[in-house]
Amino acid sequence: MSAEKQSCVVGGGAFGTALAEVLASNHNTVKVWVRSSRQVEEVQQFRENKTYLKGHKLHEHIQFTTDIQDAVRDVQIVLLAIPTQFLRSFLSANRSVFPVGVPIVTCAKGIELTTLQFPYDILTDELPGKYHKYLAALSGPSFAGEVVQKQPTSVTASAKHPNVAAEVQKLLSSRAHNFRVYTSDDIMGVEVAGAVKNVLAIASGAFHGLAFGNNSRAIIICRGLAEIARLSAKLGSDGKCLSGLAGVGDLLLTCSSELSRNFTVGKKLALGSSLVDIESTSLTVAEGVATAKALHELATIHDVDMPICKAVYEVLYENKSIHTVMEELATRPLTSEF
Repeated sequence: MSAEKQSCVVGGGAFGTALAEVLASNHNTVKVWVRSSRQVEEVQQFRENKTYLKGHKLHEHIQFTTDIQDAVRDVQIVLLAIPTQFLRSFLSANRSVFPVGVPIVTCAKGIELTTLQFPYDILTDELPGKYHKYLAALSGPSFAGEVVQKQPTSVTASAKHPNVAAEVQKLLSSRAHNFRVYTSDDIMGVEVAGAVKNVLAIASGAFHGLAFGNNSRAIIICRGLAEIARLSAKLGSDGKCLSGLAGVGDLLLTCSSELSRNFTVGKKLALGSSLVDIESTSLTVAEGVATAKALHELATIHDVDMPICKAVYEVLYENKSIHTVMEELATRPLTSEF
């Protein structure tokens, strides 16, 4: 069947490429915008994103381009797969380029260092009002490598307007690709969970690097979820999404696998590598590193108790040893669980 629809993914990293594959499976012509002309040439020559998703042949309906005007022309949906710390600069340079009336979906997970804002808030800040009712956030347990392998994957699309979330669900769900989208109106819960789980994954990776087992990982996941719940409630979430894919689902995945960049950062720290060395040898951004700093400031401002996330911050930015922060966590006063 020939292509029938047009879609755009902004960002040609592993996850952006994986989402392009999902869209293409629904008979979309997908334009993937990237900054690098070299990456465009690479894809044209090899039909492969060798830099970020090596070994996977791209769908014939996927095209990479450096022309944002061309990328968004006549599209039905725009997915913004740009790391949180770079999202504002892109939007600032392209405020009015998008078509009006189609979902504009942030796929980033994090907190901006300079403003302590989440990706959805950055979209609201930077894009003109004519776009605001079409904004949405996508989150959930979805490693790019497994998505392109068509392994069953489910995520959550959250928007203030139910019809927008439903439109994202319709356009992105793909039976052919085993990719299923649920909807939610709990944008703040989705955004907080997506950001904080990356910080908690660093802690989980550190425990793994210290050869701790499943009991310890369960502590990070369960008590980490409590930290997410406290912050999201303080920021206005009703908590509905936290027991679902964008909450415990994404937290469980990210805290349990070396496919997670954040988990790997924690593991390497525990094994003795410095953060500078880890970042200098990594091709892609581990969002949890920047988020840990922004999250510490946000939790302090709102007086939210987040001891595990604070411990990660202290290891990353105050040069505390992992053993020291673990001792401090273990000797906190005993309390009720809820």
